Amino acid sequence: MARTKLPPTVRQRRLGAELRRLREDVELSATRAGELFGATQSRISNIEAGGYAVSADRVRALARLYECTDEELIEALTGMTGGRTRGWWEEYREILPASMLDLAELEHHASYMRIVSVFHMPGVLQTTEHASALISDALPALALHEVEHRVSFRVKRQAVLYGERPTPLTAIVHEAALRMGFGGPDVARAQLEYLIKMSELENVTVKVVPFGVGIFPMSGQGIVYCGGEVPRLDTVQLDSDHGSEFLDTQPQLARYRNVLDRMEACALQPVESRDMIHHIAQDI
Repeated sequence: MARTKLPPTVRQRRLGAELRRLREDVELSATRAGELFGATQSRISNIEAGGYAVSADRVRALARLYECTDEELIEALTGMTGGRTRGWWEEYREILPASMLDLAELEHHASYMRIVSVFHMPGVLQTTEHASALISDALPALALHEVEHRVSFRVKRQAVLYGERPTPLTAIVHEAALRMGFGGPDVARAQLEYLIKMSELENVTVKVVPFGVGIFPMSGQGIVYCGGEVPRLDTVQLDSDHGSEFLDTQPQLARYRNVLDRMEACALQPVESRDMIHHIAQDI
């Protein structure tokens, strides 16, 4: 029986997209690029779609063909070659939506993360009980085994915050998220206490945006901003009712950096934020 080819990962797609952008910057068609590179137009298109693995040497050769002189970017792109990363999330393939696996892969490779959460706790800072309460109430309703898979997946994402090189994380959490009370008083209180505990890690900063501090520069959807090897390779993930959306054009990245900066400017400092979380937990 023939083995089904797996779809390209978000990292493979991003490498291809950046190579396409470099080609378009010098106004080369895929056909002409193939002629100059000694390949077919379809091979260039497959590379740009992330469907064909390329070596570091080929990436450097394509970058030279496209007149790219940004050595830092080129080296970052060569670091994205080599096929699939066999991360822990691969065990969930064909069990969970591909966009969830893409987010875990992005977080795994991120040089830093910035998160804005307005109505929910950041996914990487949720307790098992809090995550279970949220996922169990999803619409359409999920079967018990589906809930268990999604909860375990969400908790495993926290691995990026530990280990030899824990990822720096800044979580900007609105007061509304602190007061939602998902799962009932005991679960909500334990979640707030866990948020305080996580905020005390050296690599984790939690800042609370209190009610009444000004105009919202966003619609309220969750934002995860993952830093790339170089700023051009940053990625934004947005939560919506229809699933995840990944953005990576330079105008989009600039827009969401501005949103994050404005939200963080409205937020309390870490010590004040912990005090506020503590007081809300006591009042539950």
